[in-house]
Amino acid sequence: MMTFAPLALILLPLAAAVVSFALPERLSAWRNAANLGVACVKLVVVTYLLMQAEAGLVFEWRYEFLPGHDFVLRLDPLALLFVTLSVFLWLLTTIYAIAYFDRGPNLPRFFGFFNLCVLAATGVAMSGTAITFFLFYELLTLATWPLVAHKGDEKSLRAGRIYLTYTLAGSVAFLAGILWLQSLVGPIEFATPPDLAGVPALTLTLIFILCIGGLGVKAAIFPFHGWLPEAMAAPAPVSALLHAVAVVKAGAFGIVRMIYDVYGIGTVAELGLGVPLAALASVTILYGSVRALMQSDLKKRLAYSTVSQVSYIVLGASLIGPFAVIGGLVHLVHQGIMKITLFMCAGALANRMGIKAIADLDGAGRQMPVTMAAFSVGALGMIGMPPVAGFISKWYLGIGALQSDAAWVVAVLAGSSLLNAAYFLPLLYRAWLLPPPADRPAIRELATTRDRMLILPAALTALVSLGAGIFASLPFSPLGWATLIAEGGYLR
Repeated sequence: MMTFAPLALILLPLAAAVVSFALPERLSAWRNAANLGVACVKLVVVTYLLMQAEAGLVFEWRYEFLPGHDFVLRLDPLALLFVTLSVFLWLLTTIYAIAYFDRGPNLPRFFGFFNLCVLAATGVAMSGTAITFFLFYELLTLATWPLVAHKGDEKSLRAGRIYLTYTLAGSVAFLAGILWLQSLVGPIEFATPPDLAGVPALTLTLIFILCIGGLGVKAAIFPFHGWLPEAMAAPAPVSALLHAVAVVKAGAFGIVRMIYDVYGIGTVAELGLGVPLAALASVTILYGSVRALMQSDLKKRLAYSTVSQVSYIVLGASLIGPFAVIGGLVHLVHQGIMKITLFMCAGALANRMGIKAIADLDGAGRQMPVTMAAFSVGALGMIGMPPVAGFISKWYLGIGALQSDAAWVVAVLAGSSLLNAAYFLPLLYRAWLLPPPADRPAIRELATTRDRMLILPAALTALVSLGAGIFASLPFSPLGWATLIAEGGYLR
């Protein structure tokens, strides 16, 4: 179905970016209103599109920008899953960022690139061809770099350089892979997978390695994960965006597209590529958990947790079994809402009480109970405790592993959950059961409007994390939507 709806989802954040760049700092109230207004409009549009998609409609906008190569924006159910996540969390992160920075320096630049980053993530989700995907994938890299380096100090600039080194190298590998494949089979559209029958098996394997390796950089798969902990030099709103919505999800989303919409599960199984990728994802899951356990800085611990958790998505996609596919797809949403909760809470703790190190968490639950309650929900969800959403993901991945005759994956999931408990539960113990330092001043957690804008978005995402687990059986839950995607094309 031809429509301008996908184009509108690109133009809305573009408009917010232009307004943010154009308005001077003295007009910050207008800039904030424009950002919040556009985010709300986009949420309304996506809600409408979700209702239409349930009726089986697919929205597409197409433009021939090169001879034989179309620029395609297509809203299929998988794209809508990612777009809905990004739009919902974009609104909450905008509220959070306005409160976090208040009237800090360089905010027109920050919110301009912030909106470009959301534009790129939306474009990645809606890309209907491999070339369209690559264009938005690169825009995401370029739009995110100024956010990583936003503070402008040496640590931030170094983090930005490391980020660009990793991600641009990954982009080169991914571009080489898709151009190589297109030279053999023609333009690649995700809705109509290419005919790979005449391509030699070795060639297909090498192209797969190039593409997954390139995408694996943004997905922080071991050993291409090094940029992610370094990027914690960025402000908390940027960390939340990187880990929950934008960069790491773009990489994982691209891997799902490559396996199911380019190669197809039959070809991946025939070439024997699924098991090695599942093994690499499992190594990343355990490695990230072990490294998280070793961190004394709160944001660094959360960063290595992301290295581990995003690979659950890759693991589910590579196992191919019905429940594994659903578990991987639903974790794309579950990990996002739980991880953004944790990062927004970490930012609130640093902003309000100066807490950055894990050793400083003592008594934080008594002084900021709403913040720490939200953090606790996110942490328990990451461990896999019911009824939080993370339990649903791990349950489906475990059953999917058994369906795929990969019982060893159950041991990986169990080991990861134990490690998750080992690096999250001590944080909760310190925050709730130890007394605060005598010299820490008392605060009123929700005293001002700014305080509420800083803290309540995390409380809302924590409630959504609980709701996604408790009401998982509902049709419009993340699990229900992931099941619809899987049954609609990924299990055939």
